[in-house]
Amino acid sequence: MRRILLAALTASALAAGCATAPSPAPAPAPGGPEVTLTRLDCGNGFNDSRRFTDTFAYSDPRMPFTFSCYVIRHGDDYMVWDTGYAPGTNANAPKISLAEQLAQMGVRPEQVKYVGISHFHADHTGQLATVPGATLLIGDREWAGITSKPPMPGANVAGFTHWISGGGKVEPQAGDKDVFGDGTVMILRTPGHTPGHQALLVRLKEKGPVVLVGDAAHFHENYQSNGVPGFNYDRAQTIASLERIKGIEKNTRATIIIQHDPRDIGKLPAFPAAAR
Repeated sequence: MRRILLAALTASALAAGCATAPSPAPAPAPGGPEVTLTRLDCGNGFNDSRRFTDTFAYSDPRMPFTFSCYVIRHGDDYMVWDTGYAPGTNANAPKISLAEQLAQMGVRPEQVKYVGISHFHADHTGQLATVPGATLLIGDREWAGITSKPPMPGANVAGFTHWISGGGKVEPQAGDKDVFGDGTVMILRTPGHTPGHQALLVRLKEKGPVVLVGDAAHFHENYQSNGVPGFNYDRAQTIASLERIKGIEKNTRATIIIQHDPRDIGKLPAFPAAAR
């Protein structure tokens, strides 16, 4: 009788666990919509590497930096990931706007269904207004930081005016999001640089998985050594997010693209060609 009771309790616990456990993202279905990934030039310049370590690990005052935006095509739908600085706003800003680059791809702003952002800093959100009809996919703590009174320091509130005023749809993300519902494009919760920071996993049929890390790491050395900038929101969360990305890299054999590192530009075809 005791063995029967224990078995019943174990079965009940397993059933309860199955009922509450989150479902894993589906594997991309064979023969599903074609998915492509294109890198856009959203600025170039230099930065002081010493700013990006709280352990005094770097000494180069003029480290090359790039600012990247991306377009993901999923069948007939389009998503933009990060939007860079607006042209003319500073020395690092792009010479050619996001709108012009979309036009060179044959994509109209109204065709963009989603605009996902890694985080709320201006170098990733300066051209959000280019796609006012797109649903904004943003970390929920990021959105809270933008809309709080006063806003969180560092948040580019002006870039979000259209969505703050109710002119566009917003979907704040508390966790990961399977954007198109088929496992091909996944927003990954990676807090640390900012409270609601996100990365993006794109599964391509030919190239395989690609992770766009946002500012989880700013250059190769920081990624490899779990380096943390002193200005990051949370040190422990930064390291945990880097370890998560490295786990995804190992388990899926993903290509890691550090968006600010010029050494990673060549991991994708030159614009306007796309990785498939």
